[in-house]
Amino acid sequence: MKILVLEDNERLLKLIKNSLEKEGFIVDCFDNGDDALDALQGGYKCFILDINVPLIDGITILEYIRMHYKEVPVLIISSNHDLEKIEKSYKMGCDDYIKKPFYIFELIQKVKKLCSPASFKYQLTQNCIFDIKEHKLYIDDDEVELTKKEILFLQLFSQNLHHVASYDEIVNYVWEGEETNLTNIRAMIKRLRKKLPTDSIVIVKGMGYSLNKNAKFI
Repeated sequence: MKILVLEDNERLLKLIKNSLEKEGFIVDCFDNGDDALDALQGGYKCFILDINVPLIDGITILEYIRMHYKEVPVLIISSNHDLEKIEKSYKMGCDDYIKKPFYIFELIQKVKKLCSPASFKYQLTQNCIFDIKEHKLYIDDDEVELTKKEILFLQLFSQNLHHVASYDEIVNYVWEGEETNLTNIRAMIKRLRKKLPTDSIVIVKGMGYSLNKNAKFI
């Protein structure tokens, strides 16, 4: 699962990144609001925003997120003197906040509560398991080598195994907002399907792709 972190304190930003990555999250970091705003379409499943950052403040970023990504959780980081801004953040739809200074353990627990899937593994077939946290696929207990895009595609279903991943969602999450086309998407999924048991990935005509109906969390 991908998380965007906006924080202009370099030391704290590095600590947050390292701690979240140890928990199995994919983390992209930004130290100013302008760069973070440009990156929002990268298919993130959670946003962690400091309020007072250069160029564009965290509240403005939050406002944009709530206009375009209403369902994605947002955790606000703030200092003790930002009470008025914290209140404004809640009114604009942030899901939780944490005051500086804080213990990194507290941040991790809040992120897990907001963003973690119900389970860290799901089963495509009886002998095929994808480990969401470790980014690994196993068939008959043997690890199958995956590319980064193949891993990201399988992670798309970490919250809801049976939703249909649209082409736009795949572009935003798997290609991280970079330009691509339907031919590239189909080619990537064709390669991945060859690594999986038959019918693990289902084509939903005109809409996108889903996992087979028997997929389940374990």
